[in-house]
This record gives sequence, structure tokens and C-alpha cells, in this order.
Amino acid sequence: MKIHIPENKKISPFLVLFLIHANQIGVGVLGFQRPISKEAGYDGWISILIIAVAIHIIMWLILKMCSTVDGDIMSVHEFVFGKWISKILGIFVILYLCLTIVAILRSYIEIIQVWMFPSLQTFWFSLVFFILILYLVTGGFRVITGAAFFSVIIPVYILFIFLLVLPYADFTNLLPIFDHSFTDLLKGAYTMTYAFAGFEAILFFYPFIKEPIKAKKWAHMGLLLTVAIHLYLALIAFAYFPREQLQKNIWPTITMWKIVQMPFVERFEYIGIANWCLIILPNICIPLWASGRIAKQIFGIRQKTSVAVLALFCLAAVSLFSTRTSIQKYVSFAGTAGFYFNFVYVPILFIAVLIARRVKKNGPSS
Repeated sequence: MKIHIPENKKISPFLVLFLIHANQIGVGVLGFQRPISKEAGYDGWISILIIAVAIHIIMWLILKMCSTVDGDIMSVHEFVFGKWISKILGIFVILYLCLTIVAILRSYIEIIQVWMFPSLQTFWFSLVFFILILYLVTGGFRVITGAAFFSVIIPVYILFIFLLVLPYADFTNLLPIFDHSFTDLLKGAYTMTYAFAGFEAILFFYPFIKEPIKAKKWAHMGLLLTVAIHLYLALIAFAYFPREQLQKNIWPTITMWKIVQMPFVERFEYIGIANWCLIILPNICIPLWASGRIAKQIFGIRQKTSVAVLALFCLAAVSLFSTRTSIQKYVSFAGTAGFYFNFVYVPILFIAVLIARRVKKNGPSS
């Protein structure tokens, strides 16, 4: 099923870099150092390199599938399974996207409640946030792309703030290198799947790219940028925190902001957390837009209507989690779902596309 998108609604290939990168950088980058070091110690940076290779391979599979059918994930499903099964699978994809939205937003609200405003009401913050999200999503995919672009460009100064940690860092903490087994490194890589999730978004907006062949290099460059930032933050955190202390920090990235002292601001973590609101905007906008678009394809309703209904569903779901334990369990479940979607389902779907293409190629001509 070839999807026709008007040229004025498409984006330039280089913007794929910002869409991929913006959809990967979210709340996961604020606390990934703790779980990865728990499994792989301070060899965790090697685990990051392992998962980096894995996501590049999965990205290649995704781009190959989309170019084969010249469409998005619904086109892939219909190419392999037919019209009706593709609609059933599309419903599960919508649920997965909503699961991701709720996990990201609830995690961010928890950070605000812990570090800034303990009495903040989850529902009211979520309501205001979703109003902003709906404003962006209903503006169309090009508006979302603009939000992704600025969410990468504007907060880039935060990366330089971490250099202020270096005088207190001890890079001998990373020694000895290769002190853990390959199994431990793989376990560490598994913990990074949630932090690196989001690159699969290209499955949903592939038809909106002008000259998608040229976008392939930009997609991989977006992944490289994400890997570089995680390596940078991991190495600084490993050098700054002793191993025992790191295990007591839920959000090591935020904790490192606490040592920043400037004449005009006493607690820089407030600025960092507030800036993160801009960073997670694409994390919510892209999956909500994608889920609304899939609902439109399945049920034939207007995308604005489907997006509004799904936003209300997510708003209700976010308010259900009130304790640290329930939030942690939910985020862990969302991370597991993301792992199976990206690293199990996508490869299986790729093999199915190859088989379907061969069968249709060798089938009787009409």
C-alpha cells in the first residue's frame, strides 16, 4: 500500500537526524548510569557501544523494510499480512505508543515532584502539558519536526555544564577495563534499551521524508549523536561517583548539576529540569501523532479526533501511578515492551517482508 503525502507536508532528509535524536533523548538520560553500572560496573561504557551497534543494525532493517514497501509500518503490515491482520497489529502498535507516552510523562513528573515541587498535582500538570502537546500535534508533522529541531539546538549548552564536574572527577575509577564478563556487558546493554528507545519512530514518519534514500545517513547520524551523548555522560558520572555512591543515586545526571555554582543561580538543577520539559516534548508529540495517524488508517476517523481521544486516554493513565514503586514497575514494563518491539518484533517483521517479497515476486503474474 503506497501512501501519497503532498510535497508541502514533507520534510528535508537532514531533519531526520533531529527527529531520531530528539525522540531518543528524554528522561532515560537522567538516570541510565545507575542500572548500567549495576550490571556491568564501570565497564558500562562498553555496554553502550554494544547497544550502539545493535540499534544501527535495527535502523538498517527498518529503513530496508520501509523502502521495500515505500511506506510506514501499516504499509509493511499490509504487505506481509494483508489488510485485516494489519489493522489488528496496528491496534497493538497504538497501545505500545500510548504505553511509551505515559511512561515518559509520568517519569518526568516524578522528577519534578522529587526535586522541585513535592506537592505538584500529577493530573493538573499532565492536563496543561497535553494541551501544549495537542497544539503542536494538530499543527501537523512539520510543526512537530520544528519542535524536535529546537529541542536539540536550544538545550545544547547543558552538555558544556557537565565539564564543570571534571575538577572533581577521578578517571581511575574506570580501571581496570574489561573487568566484567561478556554476559555482564550484555546485561548492561539490555538496561540501555529503554534509554535508546525512540529510533523506531521512523517506522511511522518514513512517508513524510523527501527523498528518503538520502535520509538514511542522517538517521544513522542521529543514532551516533545519541550514543556520543550517553558515552559522554556515562564516563563523567563514572569518574565523579564512587561505585557505592552511584548505586544510591536514582538520577546521577541531575545530581551532578548540584555542584554547579554560578553568581546568578544557586541551584542549577532547577534550570536543567525545567529545560528538560522542552527536551521531552518530541518524546510525547511524535508517538501521539503516530498513534493518531494509525488510528485514522484503521478506523477511518479524522486524525485530530483520534489524537484528542488518545491524549485523554494517556492523561487518565498518567494519573493512575502515585508511588515510586508503581512508577518504577510501569517504566520497567514499558522498557521491556520497547525491547521486544525493537529487538524482537522488528527483525521478525523484516524476515517476513523478505519472504513476502520473494513469494509475490515468484507468484503467478496477473
